[in-house]
Amino acid sequence: MNDFSLLEQKLNLKFNNQDLLIQAFTHRSYLNENKNLSLSHNERLEFLGDAVLELVITEYLYLNYPKKTEGELTSWRAALVNGNILGEIGEKLGFNDFVLLSSGEKKEKGKARKYILAKVFEAFIGALYLDQGIKSCYNLIQEALISQLEFVIEKGLHKSAKSRFQEKAQEIIGVTPHYSLLEESGPDHKKSFIIGVFLEKDLVARAQGSSKQEAEEKAAQEALKIKEWNNN
Repeated sequence: MNDFSLLEQKLNLKFNNQDLLIQAFTHRSYLNENKNLSLSHNERLEFLGDAVLELVITEYLYLNYPKKTEGELTSWRAALVNGNILGEIGEKLGFNDFVLLSSGEKKEKGKARKYILAKVFEAFIGALYLDQGIKSCYNLIQEALISQLEFVIEKGLHKSAKSRFQEKAQEIIGVTPHYSLLEESGPDHKKSFIIGVFLEKDLVARAQGSSKQEAEEKAAQEALKIKEWNNN
């Protein structure tokens, strides 16, 4: 078992209930190999933490941006609780060294690990809320997550990839992208779609999704990377 006191020292926190802290880092897969562990996995804490995150961020945006519309505030909030950002925050906080995984899950890296860390971050917020209340959560969320808001707005991360790719394409080369279905497969209850995004006749990127909308968004994300327009 990991020494969670090291994490507490790093975060300048001290849990009253250590079991809550450990549970926040316990992935379902870990229990399959450690059946004698008295704790449950972190999914219920994740459910609670997700709600706490949304409340804290919503209150902050409401109080600090009184002239912004509901739509703008909603898009900012969605960008902040995006899985990629939460995963990166979890990584920066050192959660990777403490998450309890099965030997198989430990081998997963990249996007799969980032997804796990995002869920652990939500579970940690849920555990912190139960242990110490909303004020401690507010302080941590503001320092670790809300501090990213300026970056999110500056880089346009609150906009969909499709919106960003269209803006960049029109601005840089004067062309509006269009999307086309390249392939469709699978039974009706489990369809798979491959969508291509084009600039005029040139296929820039393609992506697969369980819906056309999902595949289009992923294709636009890939196109932004290929064109190196993410940071322009």
